[in-house]
Amino acid sequence: MNSTAQDRDGTRSGDFSATMLQPLWDHILEYEALLSSPFFPVLFSLSVYLLFCLPFVILDLLSPRVALIRSYKTQPNSIVSWGTMKRCLALTLYNHLVYIFPVTLLYWYCQPVFLPAEAPGLSSLIGGVISCLLLFDFQYFVWHMLHHKVPWLYRAFHKAHHTHTATSALTTQFSGAWEAFSLGFFSSINPFLLNCHPLTQMAFYVLNIWLSVEDHCGYDLPWATHRIVPWGLYGGAPHHDLHHLKFKSNYAPYFTHWDRLIGTLHSHDD
Repeated sequence: MNSTAQDRDGTRSGDFSATMLQPLWDHILEYEALLSSPFFPVLFSLSVYLLFCLPFVILDLLSPRVALIRSYKTQPNSIVSWGTMKRCLALTLYNHLVYIFPVTLLYWYCQPVFLPAEAPGLSSLIGGVISCLLLFDFQYFVWHMLHHKVPWLYRAFHKAHHTHTATSALTTQFSGAWEAFSLGFFSSINPFLLNCHPLTQMAFYVLNIWLSVEDHCGYDLPWATHRIVPWGLYGGAPHHDLHHLKFKSNYAPYFTHWDRLIGTLHSHDD
């Protein structure tokens, strides 16, 4: 998490919206030594990811015995086995330790962490998170479509993620090193490109991880994001689960506008 000026991301000393977030940021700064550590990015992303996966893992364990839970599954006949969970978790840990951590360490060495004393404005934080999310959605849409349209890219880099035609939370990060590195690069570079405050960056990471887990969770729950966002602008778990079933549709991770524009947007009713 990097910053170049104490008033970046729209922060000003007299900004009321910044004052709203200042107590939170002051509390976070109490752990500055941890935040500045090269271990923090990997520990943070992995911990948040596993925490978000946990409720869906519990649902997966209960679903074979509870009909109500199965009724919300995007593929009601699919069962997530212990073996599948262990394989997914093992690959996630392997990618983080062998690939992501060394890259994070190199970045930390080249670009030391700077944490400003002032919090960002609330409007700047919200605007920054939305901008990062929209940019990530576009980047992944292009990356994803290319890896399906070009056969050797699919076979070499993306096929591992499609091992599972029925999604579940722990399949979110079931991917090869190149895919894990690519998506990690997109999510890390966007706050830098958009000159975001470290708190904005953290908020984006948390939201991005949640949405990616929810996309793969395999459940169409009443409170899911795609049911909250109006006019079909957000695809959610049914949108991405259909991609794993049919492969050649629904390439965008979250929103639907790029697939609609290109003509690759499909639903279960099609």
